[in-house]
Amino acid sequence: MKKRALVSVSDKTDLIPFVQGLVECGYEIISTGGTYKALKNANVDCLAIEEVTHFPEILDGRVKTLHPMVHGGLLAVRDLESHQQQLKDHHIETIDLVCVNLYPFKETISKEGFTHAQAIENIDIGGPSMLRSAAKNHRYVTVVCDVKDYEAVLEEIRENGDTTLETRQRLAAKVYRATASYDAMIAEYMSDYVHEENPEKLTLTFDLKQTLRYGENPHQKASFYADMFTTPYSLCNATQLHGKELSYNNIQDANATLEMLADFEGTSAVVAVKHMNPCGIGTADTLYKAWRKAYEADMTSIFGGIVAFNEEVSVDIANELSQMFLEIILAPSFNDEAFEILSRKKNIRLMTFKKEGKKENTRKFVAVSGGILVQDTDRAVTSASDCRCVTQSQPSENEMTDMLFGFKVVKHVKSNAIVIVKDGQTLGVGAGQMNRVGAAKIALEQAGEKARGAVLASDAFFPMDDTVKLAAQYGIRAIIQPGGSIKDEDSITACNENNIAMVFTGKRHFKH
Repeated sequence: MKKRALVSVSDKTDLIPFVQGLVECGYEIISTGGTYKALKNANVDCLAIEEVTHFPEILDGRVKTLHPMVHGGLLAVRDLESHQQQLKDHHIETIDLVCVNLYPFKETISKEGFTHAQAIENIDIGGPSMLRSAAKNHRYVTVVCDVKDYEAVLEEIRENGDTTLETRQRLAAKVYRATASYDAMIAEYMSDYVHEENPEKLTLTFDLKQTLRYGENPHQKASFYADMFTTPYSLCNATQLHGKELSYNNIQDANATLEMLADFEGTSAVVAVKHMNPCGIGTADTLYKAWRKAYEADMTSIFGGIVAFNEEVSVDIANELSQMFLEIILAPSFNDEAFEILSRKKNIRLMTFKKEGKKENTRKFVAVSGGILVQDTDRAVTSASDCRCVTQSQPSENEMTDMLFGFKVVKHVKSNAIVIVKDGQTLGVGAGQMNRVGAAKIALEQAGEKARGAVLASDAFFPMDDTVKLAAQYGIRAIIQPGGSIKDEDSITACNENNIAMVFTGKRHFKH
């Protein structure tokens, strides 16, 4: 019996040679709409879908394959007598191979200025239905939804006269992943369109970007999946230009670095990170000055770390970077000579990232055993007008500038978190401690003499006045913190006694 293949694709890449190969292997081809025209133009013999269904395409092509003559031919169990009798009674012929890819929904909603009507028109109905029918009946039907599978499928048919059951099972699994991902995109778009904040079902879809050698440790398997849309300051959309393959820990650190860097738009900024905490952040009126501040903030911890720039890396910076061991350097671009200098180091990873994107990073997902936590991304920005001075001493203009800088930095430090800053430079970072005064001790000891006249920023309120008293011993001149403790007055009194200006922001920045 002659085999039949139904072919209906939006993406016509490599379509003609694949279908020509099927014809050479004895397949009769059925096709629809634009695919039918493309095949006819290439002189490939094929039947129009109307010749099978005996019903015209209607509703501007919305209905063409949703018909028993199609789905009966796909879903019939070949060795079940009752099914075969029904096919015979209704003059339905079986279909042995389906090649379908779907309307370009993702591409449509990725375009600037697309309309809701355009999005709706690019929701495929017949395509997923055919794929799912064929995949369900994979015991008998080969289903192809990915151009990358054309060659292997054709080769197997040429060698064996058909695909193997193992291949059909693998292709069916891919189909259900593809249709689930397609529906997830549509579900997310529609949920956003109607402003659904807490849907009863959370459907997420990501594309495999990279299979990793291992996870945090060599005995753990790991993979890197990326959102389908371009996100600003995202490692998922970054391009590696040089160096070794990224590891799981590299990706975690690089992601944290870009999240920090994104908060310093509008000024030249450099961020150096170690183990997902900043070891140095600098801002200035030139990128080179910002780089020197970030480097000099902690010249020890930056060793083996990650550095990110929010402007093109120049030759003078590259010359200095080339003298130290770094895991990754990230920037929007590298000067040609700067890239040549840095790429002399065989293993260093040089990467570019996009500062703009289609999709803002508005939600954060964290896995817990058996579930997932979802929250808004901490994008809160504190301005001078948000701050309330609670002490007799008022911060100077420079101190207020440093307070706001420090509060941006401390948002990205693991709680409990304290940072010491001055003149747009981090001087000390106390991260992830079990008590706040412990974090302050680490930050102040790291800053040392440089703490005199500097600013202290805290991610959450002071439960006691011990942090203020310790800060006073190091000569801290101003403090920024959320406030809200039942013992705020104790800290305010301690500030007044030591001539320290303190402002409350009313915003907490825990990072667990």
